[in-house]
Amino acid sequence: MTSRSVALLAMPDVQLLDVAGPLDVFAEVNAQCGREVYGLSVVGTAPGPITTSSGRRLLPDLVAPADAEPAFDTLLVAGAPRMHEAAVGAELLAWLREAAARCRRYGSVCSGAFLLGQAGLLRGRRVTTHWAVAEMLTVRYPEAQVEADAICLFDGPLRTAAGVTAGLDLALALVEEDLGVEIARRVAAQLVMFFKRGGGQMQFSRRGVSAPAGRSALQETQRWVAAHPAEDHGVERLAARTGMSPRHFARVFRAETGMTPAAYVETVRIEAVRRLLETGEVALKQVAGACGFRDADTLRRAFVRRVGLTPAEYRRLHAPAGANGILSRSG
Repeated sequence: MTSRSVALLAMPDVQLLDVAGPLDVFAEVNAQCGREVYGLSVVGTAPGPITTSSGRRLLPDLVAPADAEPAFDTLLVAGAPRMHEAAVGAELLAWLREAAARCRRYGSVCSGAFLLGQAGLLRGRRVTTHWAVAEMLTVRYPEAQVEADAICLFDGPLRTAAGVTAGLDLALALVEEDLGVEIARRVAAQLVMFFKRGGGQMQFSRRGVSAPAGRSALQETQRWVAAHPAEDHGVERLAARTGMSPRHFARVFRAETGMTPAAYVETVRIEAVRRLLETGEVALKQVAGACGFRDADTLRRAFVRRVGLTPAEYRRLHAPAGANGILSRSG
């Protein structure tokens, strides 16, 4: 079997782990197999070292479009913190389009999807990216179907991954695609990573509720809800705090905050639940009551809908090691 060429395109200010993570997965395959299954290269966009977002420098093997023949088996575009603002020349975009056309598969890690979008390579495709910029990607490239909760997505020749460490998940999925589940499991075990990560990336989202918005009376109400998630926050009671009728309050709240009062209250409560689950010291039934949910089943349904995991699963993944909390098995 001849080696498969894998190239990581790295722009200036690239996130180092977006490059090193996938490369280490493919390199581990070579080590496990005792031969070069994957030929690896880093492609820069200008001569000389690439300065990464951490300030460390990375020496590319090739430079595009100057001396990098766009002929790879797999091409992945690594992300960068400000990738959505990157000024990309027409020559590089043309090189990327040609490379994608000649590759067996191409894709991105994290915000690298924005570069694919600039090259017109997301049209009509399902794609994911880091949760923090997923909405921006949707607005920028409405012809793409952005799935913000996905860790990895395969659509035709396109392969995309969520933020940063999801590049390892993507590389492992590519290994499984090429060589089967057994070698992929061996690589995951050696790298001490999950073979299949539980849940989607919304479990890592920290967007929650933004700063209070709208007129001062609405902001005061939002602060009250955030400080007292277990209270009764029906529209009638919230409207009374602002001196408005329930109908007028609901209309104004949505217009000035972008969400209904009920959606805002649930968002606040879900964030409160997450904080308690992350301590690992509170039983699930107590969490539900402390955060304004009628019972554990009501909490479970809302949590799965918002976060993509049950409360018990979330706690197992995010509570500190050695936490002494107890959760209901039904969670």
